[in-house]
Amino acid sequence: MTDAQSFKYIADEEVSGIRLDKVLCALSKDLSRSYIQKLISEGNVKINKKTASKASLIIDSGDVLEINVPAARLPEIMPEDIPLDIIYEDEDVIVVNKPKDMVVHPSAGHYTGTLVNALMYHCGASLSGINGILRPGIVHRIDKDTTGSVIVCKNDFSHEIIAEQLKSHSIERRYIAIAQGNIKEDNVTVDKPIGRHKTDRKRMAVDYDNGKSAVTHFRVLERFGQYTYIECKLETGRTHQIRVHLSSMGHPLLGDITYGGNNGRFKLSGQCLHAYILGFTHPRSGEYIETRAPIPEYFTRVLNGLRGGAQT
Repeated sequence: MTDAQSFKYIADEEVSGIRLDKVLCALSKDLSRSYIQKLISEGNVKINKKTASKASLIIDSGDVLEINVPAARLPEIMPEDIPLDIIYEDEDVIVVNKPKDMVVHPSAGHYTGTLVNALMYHCGASLSGINGILRPGIVHRIDKDTTGSVIVCKNDFSHEIIAEQLKSHSIERRYIAIAQGNIKEDNVTVDKPIGRHKTDRKRMAVDYDNGKSAVTHFRVLERFGQYTYIECKLETGRTHQIRVHLSSMGHPLLGDITYGGNNGRFKLSGQCLHAYILGFTHPRSGEYIETRAPIPEYFTRVLNGLRGGAQT
């Protein structure tokens, strides 16, 4: 359960004459308008110490607004008998080939059908607890529509060591992808910081002012004129890093509608990106282990379609 929070605002002239819910939505950027309306209807908002009766009340300059956000009860996450494509497993770690359209861990709107639900069924209580009840065992993640390797830790001992390898960039992570356009250089390194998009909080963007360091190495595997088959090696692991860096080059991923791509002539659900190789030092034995996630059907279908066309 997360703690209850209370906020107090004094309305200025800029918000005078505006509806209560719109004002609170502008002031409380982490809360959606629908959630604010719910708080108002449940009596959790006051204007000048009187409980607000409705969301449409008009605010005057100088009004004192108080909003109480009750403690949120985290949902119970249940094990689910969902088949797993296991690439490697022992008593400390498990590497899974995640399919398309599967979320790695529960979050708002996704409390069932996630990789965590499947892992809880397969591993039972044998998952590390460092990241809490919503993310047991999870040390890193890949996007819902990205396929391929995810390493999961079965105990806190392995979690701490794998997390440190991720932090020091010593884990080998290579993706294969199909980018739009013809990438002319055989090898390209993109070193551009990435941060949250300034206006669309669900997206990331290159941000030289407030972004965190992000480095991706790209190697061309095959060219198809309007498309390029590439390998992407992560040096850092920022959210949407490969997608943002390719978009910044003018070569968004095939199918990545969020970052400027399209489906071309292919019927795709999301970006054409697969976490192919994952190499790590085993937390207990110290042995280097490298796994490869089989290339999924959708990716092979696109490659075969491109190879059947005019190649340059």
